[in-house]
Amino acid sequence: MKREDVLMEALPYIQQFHGKTIVIKLGGHAMVDPVILENAIRDAVLLHYVGIRVVLVHGGGPEISEKMKQMGKQSVFVGGLRVTDNETLEIAQMVLVGKINAGIVSLIAKCGARGVGLSGSDGNLILAKKMEIQKVEVGGVQHEVDLGHVGEIELIDPSLLNTLLDTRYIPVVAPIAIDRFGGNLNINADTAAGDIAIALRAYKLVNMTDVDGVMDKDRTKVFRKLTVADANGLQRSGAIGEGMIPKVGSVIKAVENGVSYSHIINGNVKHNLILELFTREGVGTMISIN
Repeated sequence: MKREDVLMEALPYIQQFHGKTIVIKLGGHAMVDPVILENAIRDAVLLHYVGIRVVLVHGGGPEISEKMKQMGKQSVFVGGLRVTDNETLEIAQMVLVGKINAGIVSLIAKCGARGVGLSGSDGNLILAKKMEIQKVEVGGVQHEVDLGHVGEIELIDPSLLNTLLDTRYIPVVAPIAIDRFGGNLNINADTAAGDIAIALRAYKLVNMTDVDGVMDKDRTKVFRKLTVADANGLQRSGAIGEGMIPKVGSVIKAVENGVSYSHIINGNVKHNLILELFTREGVGTMISIN
């Protein structure tokens, strides 16, 4: 397409999204590859400057795993969630809040906008409780697993986010929550992004990950559009597994609770965020209520 055709195709979407809130979850290798991350932030800043209220929620799983490896600790996952003991929680806070969050805010400034770094404990943004014992099946035998300092969200208070958005800042949220006793809990970033989108009454939730979207069981086809019923059917069929479980679960929950559209896209490909939002064909999977 000619450059002018690309711009004209984007125009109705820019008009449609102007003034709307879009929550973007940054994850996967964008958290460890500075080039991929900067490309994603440039796209987010572009959205900001065409009048979209942008909230960024980031993970950091690969970098947490790498830091744990450097410190001689083995990462353990159950149902896509990290088992988090005291030492792992400290490492997660150090990586998510101290490094990744601050780095994203710096990139936003480099791209000409104003970002504010937050964790879920700031302004009681994310109130959580310790997740209950999880039952998992290994070799046909059920085991009970305590995930440690992993939180289950009880409440999102969006007032601080709305204040920042109203004054043209881009909030950047690290998924560390606070509990009713003042302690910290590690929250799955996909779940946090979905619940934040619901609390903000966001128009869209976009999950940027390492895969091209929701795929069939044979991993040969990417579904461009799915209804919630379709996505639930794929979950029941076993086509969605491992780390995709919380991603798909969070986008389904968001749509069921008032978010108009949810998207899962490959964040490793340059400008995929712009192509998904501003073109008719899109590049990932869009999920809507019907």
